[in-house]
Amino acid sequence: MKAFNCPIRPSISLLHKTRSLKGYFFHPFFKLKPFSDNTHISGLHEQRAFLLPITCTLKKPRDLKNKANSVSKKIVLSEAVPPPLREEDDDGVRGGGNGRPPESSGSKGGVSGMGKMLIKRVLKVLSNLPLAIGEMFVIAALMALGTVIEQGEAPDFYFQKYPEDHPVLGFFTWRWVLTPGFDHMFSSPVFLGMLVLFGASLMACTYTTQIPLVKVARRWSFLHSAEAIRKQEFSESLPRASLQDVGTLLMGAGYEVFLKGPSLYAFRGLAGRLAPIGVHLAMLLIMAGGTFSAAGSFRGSVTVPQGLNFVVGDVLGPSGFLSSPTEAFNTEVHINKFSMDYYDSGEVSQFHTDLSLFDINGKEVMRKTISVNDPLRYGGITVYQTDWSFSALQILKDNEGPYNLAMAPLQINGDKKLYGTFLPVGDVNSPDVKGISMLARDLQSVVLYDKEGKFAGVRRPNSKLPINIDGTEIVIVDAIGSSGLTLKTDPGVPVVYAGFGALMLTTCISYLSHSQIWALQDGTTVILGGKTNRAKAEFPDEMNSLLDKIPEIVESSVSEKADILSG
Repeated sequence: MKAFNCPIRPSISLLHKTRSLKGYFFHPFFKLKPFSDNTHISGLHEQRAFLLPITCTLKKPRDLKNKANSVSKKIVLSEAVPPPLREEDDDGVRGGGNGRPPESSGSKGGVSGMGKMLIKRVLKVLSNLPLAIGEMFVIAALMALGTVIEQGEAPDFYFQKYPEDHPVLGFFTWRWVLTPGFDHMFSSPVFLGMLVLFGASLMACTYTTQIPLVKVARRWSFLHSAEAIRKQEFSESLPRASLQDVGTLLMGAGYEVFLKGPSLYAFRGLAGRLAPIGVHLAMLLIMAGGTFSAAGSFRGSVTVPQGLNFVVGDVLGPSGFLSSPTEAFNTEVHINKFSMDYYDSGEVSQFHTDLSLFDINGKEVMRKTISVNDPLRYGGITVYQTDWSFSALQILKDNEGPYNLAMAPLQINGDKKLYGTFLPVGDVNSPDVKGISMLARDLQSVVLYDKEGKFAGVRRPNSKLPINIDGTEIVIVDAIGSSGLTLKTDPGVPVVYAGFGALMLTTCISYLSHSQIWALQDGTTVILGGKTNRAKAEFPDEMNSLLDKIPEIVESSVSEKADILSG
């Protein structure tokens, strides 16, 4: 009870009253730690103030013996408008310090203010969701176009494929390919520019939306009003319940629980809030790796006959302005042997190349037999088996030789390869020279024709079986193949792989629900409410199952207490 004695007399004195609230919050390891919150109420410095002395009797434990003790307090009333209130957050007091209103951002003029305003507008435009979706569609369309248009061909190829006199679709000519650089789509300025723009949109969205959401989610947001708690997606009142029991059960369910006086706050699944930032960073990694690969790699192809060498640096060519050669470019590659595997039908099933790598001093540093889908990697350089060719046919003519006859590719309909060579018979200087023709589709058999073009027979290389054509004995000793190799350096591959791995992980984490629960002890009743950002249908069932486990407080009668004491 409070007794008031209020004679009014003028005064300009000032009272500062500080009230400290102390409570406890639950630690995940069930350790209780003190949690204090100091609320400061400043007096009012204004003119025409009146002093009202008030005598208040405050009940305390020691007052039970002496009820006559009283404390005199002074409260200053003012007719003037009070100063703005202080607003406190996690970082401390902001705005209105010492009775002064916060400085308006509009008061800061000049170049600095205009720059900040411009940055805010740019961030707002870049973080626009429809813009980001449109950028993704444009990038996808350019990638699809890059798969339709042949990449890396000579200009003459595009002049013939997309002529101006017969444009594709009535308008598409070689100018649409060469002018914007679509003949090397993935390193063209248009494609790289779209990647940069999309990356800027992701960073702007992360800065303006995702990071503030995480800051809010990490804040201990206590609700001290029963009405505010009842407005949550899920709310319930528990008569004859204890706030500590609620906190203990929530901790057992995996929640981080905090208590401050009669209020409780708990959350679970904060990683679900952090995951969207991880998704954005993963996509930025993928785009950065792709850009680095397009602008900083080397590529080249070569077809080398069995038994010959080539230098890596002579084959590789830069693909962008960030391309930089390494010491591995001085490596010499020797083709030890080229071989092929066949199906029972006679079709080629696989081809292999035995490679040896030598450093600049001529020392062999690596040897490996590669095949399709089984490349060689050395010093950041990858050597792929991509093609094959027929280089030469080694024969004996009338037990003389061996002679190497170069095999030339012949143009035929279809995708199958055909190679041929010619062995002159008689006077080679005659204007009407004739000879023996030899044709082969692969390295396992050779078809021979006489001087009149008639079929003479079939021989397998290394069979040592001679064939006599027009008085000339021929033995097919060996078929020498050529290995078609593609070499490249791609420094962006590890970054792309890391980005895809992070994307898969953060995408899975983003499906975790971020749930928040508030509770307030109102006498013997606990008012509880909560919400979640995902699994909204399952959340009420989970909460009801959890609340069913909260014990009910039952008061013992006086007689029961007496029996316990007497016993």
